[in-house]
Amino acid sequence: MTENEVKIEKSVGVNIVEIIEYAPNSVIVKSIIKKSTGNITAMSFDTGEELAKRTSPFDTFIQIIDGIAEIVIDGKSTPLEKGQSIIIPAHSAYNLKANERFKMTLTIIKSGYE
Repeated sequence: MTENEVKIEKSVGVNIVEIIEYAPNSVIVKSIIKKSTGNITAMSFDTGEELAKRTSPFDTFIQIIDGIAEIVIDGKSTPLEKGQSIIIPAHSAYNLKANERFKMTLTIIKSGYE
């Protein structure tokens, strides 16, 4: 997995789909915003790639911006296509699978859990 930070000019419209590229046999991760209160990340997955099972102490919002993803939350598989979103509940085990390549944004807001 390759991770970079993207410098996006504030107050200027951007197309996130064009900011994150596909790479053969890879998962590409680009931080859009990374703050102590939350993160927004863009990711691309080549066909056959997977994000290992993990959990987060916070709700996680995923939106598919290209292709089709398979999201598995607590053992339940949900396919999502371009334009669809899902909220992964805090403390749920989840992983992502690329049966075909896809791009997504992942948003975590860390405040409000006090």
